[in-house]
Amino acid sequence: MATAPYGVRLLVGAATLAVEETIRLPKTILMYPMTLASTAAHVVMRFQQNVAELVIKGDATLEQIFPPKDEQPEWATFDEDLPDDEDDASAPDVERRTEGRFALYTSPDGAAGSHDSPRSAGKPATQTASAPAIVEELDYEALTLAQLRARLQSLDVDELEALLAYEEATKGRAPFQTLLANRITRATVK
Repeated sequence: MATAPYGVRLLVGAATLAVEETIRLPKTILMYPMTLASTAAHVVMRFQQNVAELVIKGDATLEQIFPPKDEQPEWATFDEDLPDDEDDASAPDVERRTEGRFALYTSPDGAAGSHDSPRSAGKPATQTASAPAIVEELDYEALTLAQLRARLQSLDVDELEALLAYEEATKGRAPFQTLLANRITRATVK
């Protein structure tokens, strides 16, 4: 087979490409809006990146020329500025956690799940000696309000009254007293 001259091959190649592109035209026309949108989004994002890089370089240059001053006002105090006196800082938090809605999740001695706290160490031994048997049986001193609520179903009225009297004589926590009194009322109505 004889080879055609270079110009003829070039023209045949261009005509073939035109025919192929004409055949693919319906598919590519559908893709043009998406292609244009993605190209435009790319250009916009690249422009924003370039602007951000310029701003960062400007900030760095200005910091070298004008070093920043200490921005903390003298009247502001932060936790890391306070002295590390753990005894004074933890006592109010322990007291607050045993009141109100937090009484549901903290044990009566003030620490969540802890039986050996400074508050329980200072209790006189006579308080636990005069406790009813149900107190030791349930380990009442270590129960949270939610734990006590779960165990109330298995107690009879006499045990509930003993727990209520013990609570009123020792801690006097309103959520515990209310829970016990309500359970006594429901148990006596049955």
